[in-house]
Amino acid sequence: MTQNKYALVTGGSRGIGRAVCLKLAGLGYGVIINYKGNKDAADETAEAVRMLNQPAETLCFDVADRTEVKEILGGWMETNKDKVIEVLVNNAGVRNDALLPMMSDEQWDNVINTSLQGMYNVSKLVITPMVLNRYGRIINMVSLSGIKGMPGQVNYSAAKAGMIGATKALAQEVARRNITVNAIAPGFIKTDMTADLDEKELVNMIPAKRFGTAEEVADLAGYLASKSAAYITGQVISINGGLYS
Repeated sequence: MTQNKYALVTGGSRGIGRAVCLKLAGLGYGVIINYKGNKDAADETAEAVRMLNQPAETLCFDVADRTEVKEILGGWMETNKDKVIEVLVNNAGVRNDALLPMMSDEQWDNVINTSLQGMYNVSKLVITPMVLNRYGRIINMVSLSGIKGMPGQVNYSAAKAGMIGATKALAQEVARRNITVNAIAPGFIKTDMTADLDEKELVNMIPAKRFGTAEEVADLAGYLASKSAAYITGQVISINGGLYS
């Protein structure tokens, strides 16, 4: 794989995003690490990618802000025409839990706009070169919450379920161009996002009796990003230790 082929991971500075960045670097991709606010974490991830002998770039933009995405990511694409984004992992997402009667408009908008609107904003920009190149891999990071619904997460469940529907539709649009579009639905994974959950209580619901790791999710993403997964598209693959979904 030549050095000008890149993977873009949104929300790539920490947790699952960071693990995916390292996995894709191990597959030979240069990595573009998107982050919204934590520059230090993004720089750490970039350094870890470079330790794997792959180029890394950090791009600070809010995936929910269409203008910012066009200016910053679009600007990078315009000034780096020798670099091709072959893999896109729409990983950026936030949780802001509340029961619906108590949920603020801001809680709803923030969660929907980051996951669902963010997926649209970034994918819309990246997919045209993939179509022209007749090759690409898009991986949308969804959730068990988007499959079965979770109380207190009407916003998060709606955002992730929307991403699942978009995954299935887009996969059919671009399959003839050798572009696959799949979704990964993690259950409980040990990351910053789940640090506030009661792990001791929740593991009793999980047949595997443990939370998963970011690296386990990244291994699946790495397979879906590979040429070996060329006939897998439009799928939602759960990684949840056997938790009912």
